[in-house]
Amino acid sequence: MSSWSNGLPSSAIEFREVQARRVEVGNERLTVELMDGRVISVPLAWYPRLWYATPQERAHFEIIGDGTIIHWPDLDEDLSVEGILAGRPSGESPQSLKAWLQARTQASNQ
Repeated sequence: MSSWSNGLPSSAIEFREVQARRVEVGNERLTVELMDGRVISVPLAWYPRLWYATPQERAHFEIIGDGTIIHWPDLDEDLSVEGILAGRPSGESPQSLKAWLQARTQASNQ
């Protein structure tokens, strides 16, 4: 038995990669406008490196990979638009985050 959606068999539906058109990073939320017009907004706390970043670091990002990746060079953080859309929070381990925070503290004290 075949699955149907919008009157078409699921095998006939073409899936396209989700792509970011615009990104906003506030103090509480990450908001991504997609090329297809949808808008995704997720808690910033899902991404600890963004949560601990300064407003200037949050604002310094690039949309790369034909719009499929958001990259923060100052934070060494990359988020896939697909992962954000799927509701996946950061997969960074607590140990990795702790080491990153310690390195930030040491760098700011020099």
